[in-house]
Amino acid sequence: MSGKYELKLAKDGQHMFNLKAANGQVILTSELYRSKAAAENGIESVKTNSPLDERYERRENKNGEPYFILKAANHQEIGRSEYYSSKAAMENGIESVKKNGPDSPTVEV
Repeated sequence: MSGKYELKLAKDGQHMFNLKAANGQVILTSELYRSKAAAENGIESVKTNSPLDERYERRENKNGEPYFILKAANHQEIGRSEYYSSKAAMENGIESVKKNGPDSPTVEV
């Protein structure tokens, strides 16, 4: 089983998506988009940029928990991860996005 993009309507009427790994865990969450078409473009951008290590910005929150942001070639944020317990866990998350990002199907939920 492969990962998948779950495209959905947010509470405020905007659109967003999650990239989930084969085990169902969310590995990347998008920003909010005003239209479904814009969210679908965001998914295409993840498919294009996710294999490229230089598109990942590794960060820590104020509590020292690592997370990452996936950016497009124009440096605009496409999606971000959850907070991880360690840098190694974050790197595993990045590898999962690299693996699942390019070829996962999109489903509407």
